[in-house]
Amino acid sequence: MPRPSAAQYCLGSFTVVAATLALLAVSGASGVLEVAVLEGFALALGTVVTVLSVAVSGRSAARAGAASPAPAGHEYARQR
Repeated sequence: MPRPSAAQYCLGSFTVVAATLALLAVSGASGVLEVAVLEGFALALGTVVTVLSVAVSGRSAARAGAASPAPAGHEYARQR
């Protein structure tokens, strides 16, 4: 699996912050444990968003790579 880009890290971080703020505003949580559970859920959501964005971009790159021919000087092209 390829590493996430800076944009994908930013997308995941934004998701964590936005989800945390929304969950805290909607739930009205006041206890430390309640806030920690909501933050954990937001962190998990941000992680899922980052992983899915990496998977989608990897699939797009694989399709683009399969459609384009190998460069002339590439070792794979010489073996064919």
